[in-house]
Order: sequence, then structure tokens, then C-alpha cells
Amino acid sequence: MTGTRPEFFDENSEPISARIAMGLHKIGLAMKQQAWQQANEAGLSATQGQILAALVANGPLSGKELSERLGVTLPTISDSVRVLVEKALVTRSADPRHPRASLLAPTPKGASLGARARSWPEFMADAVADLAPDEQRAFFAGIVKMIRMLQEQGLIPINGMCVTCKHFRPRVRPGPSPHHCAFVDAPLSSDQLRLDCPEHELAAETARRELWEQFMRRG
Repeated sequence: MTGTRPEFFDENSEPISARIAMGLHKIGLAMKQQAWQQANEAGLSATQGQILAALVANGPLSGKELSERLGVTLPTISDSVRVLVEKALVTRSADPRHPRASLLAPTPKGASLGARARSWPEFMADAVADLAPDEQRAFFAGIVKMIRMLQEQGLIPINGMCVTCKHFRPRVRPGPSPHHCAFVDAPLSSDQLRLDCPEHELAAETARRELWEQFMRRG
């Protein structure tokens, strides 16, 4: 039977892009399930855990900033923050930047839960660790491109990524670390690009396009 009908799967397979999308969907379901389970064990909702994790990672933030970072509506953020305040996991203080806004910060207990919430995706890191180094690099490069496209389409928040940051200088030198971070004045390899940097400052739209075009060029 071997060697017969070699064209069968050419004719009866979805495009590889569709199969990758299905694979990412399955991974997303696993991550959602893990986040729900671990949040429930901590007595939180998944959104409350994400809020605490964001405050631990980035310091005090306003409700609007949390909404933009997490891609969650402001009313949903407000409802979750109200519960976190009632549980003594988050405090409010005046925001000196905006007289009518409040800055949100975790209490010591909230910070402890937030640190745990930041580790919720670690089970996926174990799965990625099973990939060979070349596979990890290729996978990461693909993830960067996909996230950037989804961000520019307005489907996920634009924040955190080196390739959209005003401090990013792509392909300014030859060698294994061709990029540069002007914020810390240090060379940067493609493997070292960050997806959620707390020092990120969004470049203007035209500058983002220019940065991306330069980043995509091959030396």
C-alpha cells in the first residue's frame, strides 16, 4: 500500500495556515483553562489575577491603563477592581497625573497573589522547552510577527513589544546582535526581543511601520 496515491493529502488537507490557527486555538483553550483553574484556587477570577499580575509587573496603574494593557473593557476592569479593593488586595490613591483618576496598587497580600498569577502560563513554557533550540527560535520569530500584525489590526493591545517601541533600533549592526535598545543603550539579538517590556514607549504609527520594515530586512 505504501507509495499509492501520493496526492491524497495534497487534495484533502486544509492549508497549513488554517492548521496552525487550529493549533493555536487548542493552545489558547489550554491556557484559558489553566488560568481559570489557578485563579479559582486562589479565590480570584482570571481577570482579577491578570490585574494583580499587571500591577506587580508594572507598578501602580490607572483603570484606563489596565484596560489598555489587558485588552479588557473599562467597566470590566472597574468591576474587578471593586472586588479586589473589597478583598483588601488592591488600594486606591489619587493619581497626580489626572485629578479625577485613581492609581491602583496591590497590597502585600495582593502582590503575593499577583506574583503567583504571573507564573500561571509557566506550564506552557515547559511544553516549549521540549522544542529544539532552532525550533524555539523559529517559533518565537513567528509569534513576534503574528502579535505585531494583530496589534496593528487593533485586535490586541499595542504595548510591550520591542518592535513597536520608540527606543528600538533594528538592524543597526552586523553579527548575532543586530538590534539596539536606546533606552538601556545595549545591543539586542532577535532572540532577546521582549513582548511585554515595562519600559515600552509606543512609537508613532509612521515610525512603527518604518521600524518594522527595517526589522524585516535581511542583512
